[in-house]
Amino acid sequence: MNTAVAATPRLLPWALYGAMLSGAGLPIYIYAPKFFADTYGTSLSALAVVLFGLRLLDVVQDPALGWVSERLGARRGVAMAAGAGLLALSMLGLFAVVPPLPPLVWFALTVTGLFSAFSFLTIGFYAQGVRRAESLPGGHVQLAAWRESGALAGVCTAAVAPSLLTGMVAAPYAVFAWGFVAVVALSALAMAPMWEQQANSDSPPVPLRRILSDHPARRLLLLALVNAAPLAVTSTLFLFYVESRLGAPGWEGPLLVLFFLSAAASAPGWGWLAGLWGARRALQLAMGLAIVSFAGTLTLGAGDVALFAVICVVSGASIGADLTLLPALFARRMATVAPNGGQGFGLWALVTKLCLALAAVVLLPLLDVVGFRSGAENDATALWTLTLAYGLLPCVLKLVALALLAATPIDEVRS
Repeated sequence: MNTAVAATPRLLPWALYGAMLSGAGLPIYIYAPKFFADTYGTSLSALAVVLFGLRLLDVVQDPALGWVSERLGARRGVAMAAGAGLLALSMLGLFAVVPPLPPLVWFALTVTGLFSAFSFLTIGFYAQGVRRAESLPGGHVQLAAWRESGALAGVCTAAVAPSLLTGMVAAPYAVFAWGFVAVVALSALAMAPMWEQQANSDSPPVPLRRILSDHPARRLLLLALVNAAPLAVTSTLFLFYVESRLGAPGWEGPLLVLFFLSAAASAPGWGWLAGLWGARRALQLAMGLAIVSFAGTLTLGAGDVALFAVICVVSGASIGADLTLLPALFARRMATVAPNGGQGFGLWALVTKLCLALAAVVLLPLLDVVGFRSGAENDATALWTLTLAYGLLPCVLKLVALALLAATPIDEVRS
């Protein structure tokens, strides 16, 4: 029997757990603020302040959670189960429970629970992958292809589920939350044996300075930071671009789903291509596709939804490579430098989340300065500024990422 085929059933829990985690991320940023504003009349400005503060907490706590993750030992399984329980309860608190406290306070408490549990589980999940990949014929790339395909499928499902439930049930968000709880329980049970394997490991915790002093690890972290920046830029401005530049309000959801479906569909192909060509060449191709797609947005105007849909497919496919191959390369390095992986992926989470915070802090005030107004008529200067920020800036950042990739030591492993 082919060893890759034989390993497939054992990788299904990784895809399911990845889908569960990614499904938890989407409601935090998209659904929860609108739900509280519509249902309880909570001020959008107040919700934004809470989310900004929680974003800062999320960025700061990731290295600390990585430190904790490496020191759990035999308690790892219990800790991961507790984290999954907190994640499920927080989701229920957000969408299925009438706030027993002032809505803004309840929002802050439940979203904090989601942020913290999501971060802890994600770090532990990726750290465990460092060990699991050692026994796979395709190594880290094979595991990453399954894990990230599941994650992207989870994002797509979470993106459409509330809309599909609306009109079918009286409380669509509550039904969504209970369905999410069922997925958490199933994925936690499927992954339980994996935590036991790492709990039995005798590898000692690795000091953070050892990871930061490793040249290839530092370069990969820097590459992750710069390479994630274009996606952070486009994610921050996506809704504004579709509504104001394309003049297509209402198309945001379908276009997002198209983007994520393209990313999910492409992930296995990038894993195969990396095995054939090597990860560096595969990433170079993906970055080139991303630059072409970003540049294409500079030429669009009102009504060009079909052309933008094509761009979403191409850019989504390029992101599939980023999400599959870069974590695999970092995990491969952690297998040598810090086999437990917890603190390494705490840093990884930090640099990838930092991009979103920086993009929002820089770009939104920039739009405000040039007079851009969401949902209103904008002059040519405001629209052109939005277009340049959405299309040209990501091109420049991807070119910098290409240069960094060329200078980053990568141990190519081809299967």
